[in-house]
Amino acid sequence: MAVGDALSIGEGELHLWLLPPPLSPRDVPIGELDALEKRRAAAYVAAENQRMYAAAHVGLRRVLAVYTGVEPRLLSIAGERYDGAGGRHGRPRVLGIPGAPEFSLSHSHGLAVVAVTEPRVGADVQRLPSEATAEAVLPALHPAERDELGRLSGGERTRAFGRLWTRKEAYLKGLGTGLGRGVHLDYLGEYGTGDRPAGWVVGNLPLCESHIAAVAVMGSGDRRVLIRSVPEALLYAHDAADRIATVEPGLHALLRDVAGEAGDGGARAA
Repeated sequence: MAVGDALSIGEGELHLWLLPPPLSPRDVPIGELDALEKRRAAAYVAAENQRMYAAAHVGLRRVLAVYTGVEPRLLSIAGERYDGAGGRHGRPRVLGIPGAPEFSLSHSHGLAVVAVTEPRVGADVQRLPSEATAEAVLPALHPAERDELGRLSGGERTRAFGRLWTRKEAYLKGLGTGLGRGVHLDYLGEYGTGDRPAGWVVGNLPLCESHIAAVAVMGSGDRRVLIRSVPEALLYAHDAADRIATVEPGLHALLRDVAGEAGDGGARAA
């Protein structure tokens, strides 16, 4: 698989890639995955989940190849810290390539997203939650978040919970803790009734009617978001890395912290 000139990230930019699942399991080139990725894919019980995990990580490697100029199968991707027993944990990074961008991968129910930028970043995508899920998780949230959601009802409350939860997961992924850090500890609501985490810009991004997405970027100031949707036939093609770089952004958005931006999800079309 040839890899051409690397794609660059402009100052203040964040690139978000939308990656579809393959139409057939045979379309997933699992030979590009490393041994750990293959084991993790095989650990899923359902074949569909195995395929989605493998496809998302193949897609991640092919996207990162566009920025690094390194073939997907040759990329070394691992957690940012050693666990003391020969393994690595924490936020994944590209190892051994100076200047490689930061990234975050998330996938859920037929859609994967990859966020790529210069500072550390977390991304999350979720299918719209059910009302039952929102009600079950509500008691575990930050007190100010519970109060905000308590003022809403029905579908509005469920959608607001979905936006909140993706922001929370994106932020925790950016930190590198994941859900190991209590979800009640950090306020990430929409209405500014609590103290938000310092040093991060966290907000939702427009995707589609079936899914909600959010990103968290370390730093301050607005981020110009370029959203690219890669066609299925292109993503899994033999020469994908060369051709993926030619995919033009289909949507531009401006990422702002949701504090003070009540109800708009944290991003605006640009």
